[in-house]
Amino acid sequence: MIRQAMEADSSSEAVAAAKVVTPTRVDRSFLLQVVQPAMTGLIDGSLSTLAPIFSVALATHRPHYAFFAGLATAIGAGVSMAFSEGLSDTGDITGRGKPHVRGSITGAGTFFGGILHTLPFLISSYHAAIAAAIVVVAFELLALAAMRWRFFETGFLRSFASITVGGVIIAAVSAALGTAAGG
Repeated sequence: MIRQAMEADSSSEAVAAAKVVTPTRVDRSFLLQVVQPAMTGLIDGSLSTLAPIFSVALATHRPHYAFFAGLATAIGAGVSMAFSEGLSDTGDITGRGKPHVRGSITGAGTFFGGILHTLPFLISSYHAAIAAAIVVVAFELLALAAMRWRFFETGFLRSFASITVGGVIIAAVSAALGTAAGG
């Protein structure tokens, strides 16, 4: 009798521990239908818009040109990612939710990720705009790593390193193109 009680007690502890680690069906749906599309958009917007913005800034030394390049890129990338996500699957088989909702979330995330480091180029001083944009990019990378850590239980440092590698590659390409074009 005591043994049965102990087994029941330890099995209920195992079930409780499993509930803590394993997301519930509602949590899984939220991750698939909201968080994952938002993260895809934020990461894409943060990374894909770096090259056009910084290459224009480095080539022209005119922050407002970089701002318009960034604005156009953030809008274009947002629309593109919205359609890409919305048309990728109906959600019926995968359980990822309504395509227009996922597309809207991804598109908005992409725009938001792209516009954040575009806004510093409203500063008329070239050096101040570049410095502010670099600070914003660093903040974006930290925020993305924190979100991956929080929602997907990925190690913070691993997430930060992964996202930063992509950013460094893009920054190197944009710097090379911008300085080559600037002569």
